Order: sequence, then structure tokens, then C-alpha cells
Amino acid sequence: MAEHILFLTGKLAEKQLHRILEEMAPEFEYTVHQLGLSVAALMTADMIRRRLKDTFGADRILVPGRCRGDLETLSRDLGLPVERGPEELRDLPEFFGRAARKPDLSRYDLRIFAEVVDAPHLDVDGILRQAADYRRHGADVIDLGCLPATPFPHLEAAIAALKLERFQVSVDSLETADLVRGGAAGADYLLSLHEDSLWVTDQVASIPVLIPARHGDLDSLDRAVAGMRSRGKPFLVDPILDPIHFGFTDSLTRYHETRRRHPEVEIMMGVGNLTELTHADTAGINALLLGVCSELGIRAILTTQVSKHARRAVAEADLARRIMFAARELNALPKHMGDGLMALHERAPFPYSEAEIRELAQAIRDPSYRIQISAAGIHIFNRDGFHSAADPFQLYPSLGVEHDGGHAFYLGVELARAQIAWQLGKRYVQDETLDWGCAVDRQEATADPHAYKPAGTTLAKPRDD
Repeated sequence: MAEHILFLTGKLAEKQLHRILEEMAPEFEYTVHQLGLSVAALMTADMIRRRLKDTFGADRILVPGRCRGDLETLSRDLGLPVERGPEELRDLPEFFGRAARKPDLSRYDLRIFAEVVDAPHLDVDGILRQAADYRRHGADVIDLGCLPATPFPHLEAAIAALKLERFQVSVDSLETADLVRGGAAGADYLLSLHEDSLWVTDQVASIPVLIPARHGDLDSLDRAVAGMRSRGKPFLVDPILDPIHFGFTDSLTRYHETRRRHPEVEIMMGVGNLTELTHADTAGINALLLGVCSELGIRAILTTQVSKHARRAVAEADLARRIMFAARELNALPKHMGDGLMALHERAPFPYSEAEIRELAQAIRDPSYRIQISAAGIHIFNRDGFHSAADPFQLYPSLGVEHDGGHAFYLGVELARAQIAWQLGKRYVQDETLDWGCAVDRQEATADPHAYKPAGTTLAKPRDD
């Protein structure tokens, strides 16, 4: 017997919801119930509890994606599951297409080493602050970057402070004296040793990351691997990733060759030579490199956040490792696993055409402005008119807010957001900030936009009866 789904909606969206469901021709049975409010997005769990008198024999209830309130409690009260659907009706087909394979992004098998660059120039408190920021964005190991011929007198104190805060720590230096000190102070990892410096591992318990004795010399890396195996101690290897036009392609092949020579060895990739030394948005670079890591079974990366354009590298790598893990486990492409790495663009930025928005505008009966975008531009409308433009300044003479500073400010903010979204190809939802994925930390709104414009059916506080 086919599943029966009850769709709850508002007056303005009811006709469109029927049309989309008819176009979908779904295998499930459905009932559309208009709950007696104009705008579906203003629906709340309490409102549903008060107004819904009949569940029409449904097996579950689907409410608008922006429905507020505790749906878990509502489900218990009604005796059947109540779930949020997509935020836009046009996303319903995709919503049902991917619901059965919603990926689990809680899992990963790759560790992120996040380097505190120029650590000798920071005091212990500064190192701890940066480490806490890295951990908040997903780092597993804090790497203390030493500098050639630069004293680091507080190295031991920094390691002790980090360990006290339950961080795993690595020490990164070209000087074996720094590595011995770091290992003796309790560092978990040492970056980097080669075949001529393996003696360090006889003095400390830290796990070394091995590199070629000479750049690109995989035979020397093989000998270092053999030396560690003879000692019976754990280790990682890093063939070294080079920047673009300075050996990048050849360095990729070295990772592939290292995996061929050593199928079981733990490999690290230092991704900073790409993210830091390429002036391109780093989310895509991280996605690509962590895809390579996923294919080759590389389970550790070293990343940095030195350049201003790379300041989200740790957070991006954290999400990328989760997406790649899920895709690999599902034997699927890394598509529809999560949108957080698409900071600038979106898969379906314009859910409605200009014609559909004009049809919606014809049902508006109040003076409050609605703003939507389509591929054609920015649209602002109320009961008194419909206006479209690519530049918000062209709209101002038609809005009649020259004597209402608060309303003008509100519309200025919203139209600026709409213009940015239209230009980039992003989703725009009135009264909501643009979604920049993992490029920014999500923050709750601290101001009520409703205070800056007269309340109409879109912005008035919904009644609970």
C-alpha cells in the first residue's frame, strides 16, 4: 500500500503545491491541506497543533521547511511523524529524490594537522587561542611551526599547555634539535624526518612523518620506510606536494607511486602549497585535493591559514573530508552530499521564473513588499505594483519610502542581498542572510528586521489561534 503524505501549506502556495505534485506524479498518495494562513513560511508547530483537526488518514505530515517550533513534540501529540520539507516548493522533486539516500556527514577517516605558523613569534596564550580556533573548525592535531635559526625557548611550555587542553601536538622543523626537544616534551608527531635523521626516533616516542632526503627522491623515502619498519615503530610518509608550475603534476604522481610501492603505509599530504600559493577560492582546491586523498587512501593532511584568502582552510578541509568519505562509502560521486563547499554558487539558484513570481504577486492584497529573484533579475512587489530591475537603485523611485527611513533601510539591505544573490547565482530568501556555506561561521540574527518595516502578512507575528 502506497504511503500517504499530508502536505500543510498556506493560501498563497496552495495552487503551486498542487501543480508541482501533479507534475511529479509521485508513487505516494497525498493530501494538500491549506491551514488558513496566507504565507506558509509563517507556520509554527503551535499553530498546527491548534488548527489541524483532521490528518486525513496520512502516514506522515510534511510542513514547509521554514516552519518554526518543536516538531518532535508535535509528532508525539498527533501520533504520526511531522517533518520539514524543503524551503522552496520547487525543490520538492529533488527532496524526495534524495531523501532515501541522505548522506551521513558525521564520519571521516582523515586527520587534519593545522599548523600554527611562526609559532616562535607567538606567546603560549597566542598559540592556545589559535589552537582553539583550529579545533573549533575541525583540526585534530595542532602543528607548531618552527623557524630556521630562530629561537623557540617556550617550545616545551607551549606543548605542555596544549597537552593540558587535550590537544594532540606535532612539531614541525628542519632542525633536528627542535624535533628532539619537541619529542622529549611530549609531542605526538614530528615533521619531518628522512633517512639521515631517523636517529631522532631512537631518542623520543613521537611518531615521525618521513620525507625524501632529496626533493622527489622516492628511493630515499623507501629507505626511510625500511628503517622505521626495522625499528617496529609507527610512522607516516609525505612525498611533498609542489605548487602549480613548480612540479605540481609530478608531485601528484609521486603520491600515486608511493601508494603503489607501499599499499599499507600511512600517508600525509601537505595541502598548503596549493591553497596558500594559488589565488583561487580554497574550498574547491580543498575539495579536489581531499578527493585525491580519498582515492589514494591518504588519511592525514597538513594545512595552514596564513594567506588571507585561505583563512577558512581548516573548516573547508573538515567538510571536504566528510563529503569524500560519504561519497566513497556510497560508491557515489561527491554530488548531493552537502552544499557547504559551494560558497559562491548554488545548484538551483532561481527556483521560480519571472512568470511564476508575477502570478504569485497577483494574489497579494496588502502593502508589504515581497522581494524575490529569478534569472531575469530582482523583483519587488506588493498589492500596488510589480517592479523588476538588475540594479536596486533603479527600483528606489517606485517604492515610495523616501519619507520612511526605517522602511527604506530595510528594503536597502534586502535589495542588496537580492542583487548579490542574483549576480552570483545564489538562493535569496527575504529576511534571511545569504548562505555562504562553510566560508563563514553561522550566526543567529541579533536584530529583528520586522522592526524596520510595517508588518503585513509576510512580517506580522503569526497568531496562535
